[in-house]
Amino acid sequence: MDRLAFLVERTRGLRKKIVVAGSDDDVVLSALRMAMEHDIVEPVLVGPESETKELAAKVGLKFDHCELIDCQKDQSARLAVEIVSKRGELLMKGSVKTGDLMKVVLEDQYNLKTGSTITMVSVFDVPTYHKLLAISDAGMIIAPTLEQKIDMINISVKLMKNLGVERPKVAIIGAIEVPNAKMPATLDAAVLSKMNDRGQIKGCVVDGPFALDNAISKDAARHKKIESVVAGDADILIMPDIEAGNVLYKALVFFANATVASVILGARIPIVLTSRADSDKTKLYSIALAASLS
Repeated sequence: MDRLAFLVERTRGLRKKIVVAGSDDDVVLSALRMAMEHDIVEPVLVGPESETKELAAKVGLKFDHCELIDCQKDQSARLAVEIVSKRGELLMKGSVKTGDLMKVVLEDQYNLKTGSTITMVSVFDVPTYHKLLAISDAGMIIAPTLEQKIDMINISVKLMKNLGVERPKVAIIGAIEVPNAKMPATLDAAVLSKMNDRGQIKGCVVDGPFALDNAISKDAARHKKIESVVAGDADILIMPDIEAGNVLYKALVFFANATVASVILGARIPIVLTSRADSDKTKLYSIALAASLS
């Protein structure tokens, strides 16, 4: 059974106001149709009217509980952010480019920043893993600093607690299991683990550095004689950079047949920002995850 399906039932009836930037995207509209069938959201679609209506008819989305605001595609990101800053609860990327949307989100005039790092957290149901697994960051922070990794941990821990994990186990990922001065990610991992030991990172158990196999396989950890409550049982993986995170994200989806829900957190409102290659089911689960966190 798909372990992310509970998100849909959990958010049924919330009717969150979701503003979509670039509504001329058939997969996004299909996901919104499914979300509306469960009363999760009430969309405000921002984009070219004729193209949006044509695609909506194709996927069976009706406009009974939708608001459609006509504008040119290159204007949709700014208009959507302006609307969500005044009366929206969620923001969703449609056909616009990620960089174009996030650039507007970060402008001071819209008051969407909180002072925290804005990061992407993706929650996976991997058929070969024994529980849900969160990964940060696969699409937002290119080369996270130590300070940004602290925010990534805190945001990911808060999300997993919202999903019912009382004390998440956080694995800081690198290429090896011991600190190495030539590999900064391993040094960050050692610092983050010690900060957790001293109570400077709370509400979770942090350990690392871990190579990926030792974080998710008890057999691999045992073979390398790694003793840690996190080893082989991680709830959260903190990736060393965006390349590693993005490659792992795509590998889990396309090689491991994983389902996933992703959300951008750290702004005043959750942002549904998925890959253009993601399915309508992934986008539906991402909408539901964002709705549960708003």
